[in-house]
Amino acid sequence: MKTIDLRSDTVTQPTEAMRVAMMAAPLGDDVFGDDPTVNALQNRIAAITGKAAALFMPSGTQSNLCGILAHCGRGDEYIVGQLAHTYRYEGGGAAVFGSVQPQPLTQDAQGRMALADIAAAIKPDDPHFARTRLLCLENTWNGHVMPDDYLREATALARQQGLATHLDGARVFNAAVASAAPGQGAHARVREIADHFDSLSVCFSKGLGAPVGSALCGSQELIQSARRIRKMAGGGLRQAGLLAACALHALDHHVDRLADDHANARRLAEGLSGIEGLTVKSAETNIVFVDVADSRGPALLDFLKANGVLATGLIGLRFVTHLDVDAAGIDHAIATVRRFFAETSAVPAGAARTGPY
Repeated sequence: MKTIDLRSDTVTQPTEAMRVAMMAAPLGDDVFGDDPTVNALQNRIAAITGKAAALFMPSGTQSNLCGILAHCGRGDEYIVGQLAHTYRYEGGGAAVFGSVQPQPLTQDAQGRMALADIAAAIKPDDPHFARTRLLCLENTWNGHVMPDDYLREATALARQQGLATHLDGARVFNAAVASAAPGQGAHARVREIADHFDSLSVCFSKGLGAPVGSALCGSQELIQSARRIRKMAGGGLRQAGLLAACALHALDHHVDRLADDHANARRLAEGLSGIEGLTVKSAETNIVFVDVADSRGPALLDFLKANGVLATGLIGLRFVTHLDVDAAGIDHAIATVRRFFAETSAVPAGAARTGPY
């Protein structure tokens, strides 16, 4: 039985065409800056995002870390959502490695921090306080696309107060495909989103389907600082063009097809709607959250796994669509969930829950 892996869009396998591109990539030593494929990728993603420069990173966590530390110094702080990835799911790296204090704020159901809360969190220039230097936002957030009006207003507020702005854009291409105007290309839409920010991190190993890698995009000065931080963090790779080639292939071939993932997420959400004991949150991009009544979430996860479907259950149940899951796989997942509720009654919680990625 084929496993339908809906734990995350990070689980994708490289396509055959991607493997061919990987093996054909010209290589050099990226620490010396002479890997031509890495350089091509950095130039390409910088151009797409409208930034002066970019830096290839092994992971989105490292990309966000280097971005925050390039903006902030010891004793500084960044404002961030209480449930944002850069605060909650990246091991506290900015505080641990950079002595940069996070100032987490409450978010609404779409991941937005209230503008009044952001303004109130900015500290005066006083030795009693950490120096507020940076506002961090995330797009998409739990599958939600951040509205342009909010991005514009939040980043304008930050600039008025002398703060820099950073976007965790791990799934910014999902946001772009979901929100592009008719006839507008996804790359142009990414540029519109990126224009609100001084820097952003873009992930290639989620919806775009590359096996490894993210990029930090920003000014020449910021990227020069981030390069030094990346080296200290152990992110200086050598013949990294093998990986960069996959990301370049993804930018050429896997962006527009994100619409298929969004359609499959809607198919899943619609198929699960109406099941007694489930509350399904509508799918805006490629992530579907489901709340399970009667403490049956862990039992449902076990049942799904026994029947060839994988999901995660840290915050409710989470299903993520990607290029390795087709409509038939979605239908199998729906049928398995329905069978669970048809065959079981409420059971106590007890199974360990897994992480979000």
